[in-house]
Amino acid sequence: MSDFAWDPDTYLKVMAEEIPDYPRLQQELVAAVVEVVPQTILDLGVGSGLTARRVAEALPQTHILGIDESEEMLIGASRVLAPDRTTLAYGRLQDPLPEGPFDLAMSTLAVHHLDGAGKADLFSRIEQVLVPGGRFILADLVVPPDPADVITPIDGVIDTPSPLAEQLEWLSEAGLTPRVTWQHRDLAVVAADKIGQRHRRD
Repeated sequence: MSDFAWDPDTYLKVMAEEIPDYPRLQQELVAAVVEVVPQTILDLGVGSGLTARRVAEALPQTHILGIDESEEMLIGASRVLAPDRTTLAYGRLQDPLPEGPFDLAMSTLAVHHLDGAGKADLFSRIEQVLVPGGRFILADLVVPPDPADVITPIDGVIDTPSPLAEQLEWLSEAGLTPRVTWQHRDLAVVAADKIGQRHRRD
């Protein structure tokens, strides 16, 4: 996936070819977001901005802070996201996260670029920037138990997905309570909630 991820102009075309269930992945992520009606969202690896736009359309009062390590993708995201409801900034998943706190953090097809230790570390840092009762939603590639379910080509170097069971364990160790909201072949959506009561803002 590393050969196309940085070109916003060809992103959708290649997604359709490489990840045929990409629209469903987006749909399931949005469904997990709207369950908690967040006011502030941290989008880790905002990419093309297309998933963030779907979230923004579903939640008109939400403000999204999207970070990405590709300047090209940030430019592409700025074309599709409303500037009054979105802040875009350069940032890598390995870097310190914006302080927040955020009602919700989400990541779509970005965390699989980290190795196992990197994923576990990121999950711990995400927990720290969520409000009590906040939620993290992971929508990403996983290593399925059955090799026949591997649909998306990966290079094993930049693309390093992990088994879903391992990621659930890392999320739990980070202090989050995860549940799988959707899984199909080598894709999954996980909603992981932080312990505590989130106060709704009207």
